Parts: sequence; C-alpha cells; structure tokens
Amino acid sequence: MKFQTLESKTVVIPTDNIDTDQIIPARYLKAISKDGLGEGLFRDWRFNADGTPKPDFPMNRPEAKGAQILVAGDNFGCGSSREHAPWALTQNGIRAVISTSFADIFKGNALKNGLLPVIVPPDAHSELLHSPGAVVKIDLRSQTLVLPDGRTVEFPIDGFAKHCLLEGVDELGYMLQQKSAIAAYEAAHPSSIRA
Repeated sequence: MKFQTLESKTVVIPTDNIDTDQIIPARYLKAISKDGLGEGLFRDWRFNADGTPKPDFPMNRPEAKGAQILVAGDNFGCGSSREHAPWALTQNGIRAVISTSFADIFKGNALKNGLLPVIVPPDAHSELLHSPGAVVKIDLRSQTLVLPDGRTVEFPIDGFAKHCLLEGVDELGYMLQQKSAIAAYEAAHPSSIRA
C-alpha cells in the first residue's frame, strides 16, 4: 500500500525502551503469515489473563479507536529482530510510529513492511507525548510532520526506503519494476559463458 500522506489522531504509549517481545510476545512467532498477528499486539499489556481488555491501556481507550499513528517513548523496537512486530502494528491499523529513536533492526523491518518510523526532536516528541488523541499530518514526500500546534518538523528517512513506501512496493516489488531495464541490459551484454 502506498504511503504518501497520513493525517490521523495519535495514540500515545509514553514508555521508553519498548522491546519487540512487548510489541508481540514470543508465543506469536510461530506464525508465518501476517494474518491474525494483530491480536497479539501488546498482548500482555492490552489484555488480562482471561482475555478481557485492560481499560486503562492507551490502545483500549475509546478515544484511541481509529488512530493510525502511535507515539512511543525513546528507543522503540529494541530487543530481538522479529519482523512480526511491524506486522502486528500494521494489522492493528498503525501506519506510522513517532519516537525520538528506534532500534536499527526494528526500523529496517518496519520500512520493509510499510510501517513508517518517524524520528522527531525531543521538543516535538514531548508535545506529542502530552497530547494523546491529537491530530497530526505526515507528508512522506517532503519528510515533514505537522504538529497539533501547526508547527512543521522534518524527519530523516533512507532514500530507497522512501521510494519504496511512496510507490507501495517492497524490495522485490522494486526489482520487478526494473524488469524491462534488466532485460535490456542482459540483451546488450550477452553472457560469454556457453553451456
């Protein structure tokens, strides 16, 4: 799915160092498909042992319904390298996560799976942490985030990842888009190896 602009209210989980085992517990890692992983998102934080929702967890509050942007504490996605973490987030409708920093492996997995990690300065982050439910706008093409007060901040992103998100393709999809160019190159450079 293409990611160009996103305007949404936010849901805020202000905890620092949220690791991938908290995002999606290890017992959900048996799945080889994204289907159904949404139910495991923050499972031990969102639900009681009997499966009932914890009403005080931010994602369970009525005002969080429909939020597509998660604002999280510093160092989001640390821990193991499970790709299931961004899968679980996107299965719950989260399209972007805003923080001051992300674990490198999580950030890479997120970008490869259509989830935009947005790194903002501490002052913008603080404003968002204290404004749950606020509406913000992300413009990937200009790499900007419009805060609730109207201020605009820029965020960094790798150029190739940005291209793939804007086009709605993963790495394989990008390669397939180059099929005619690859064929033309191969035709112009025949192999000297003969069978």
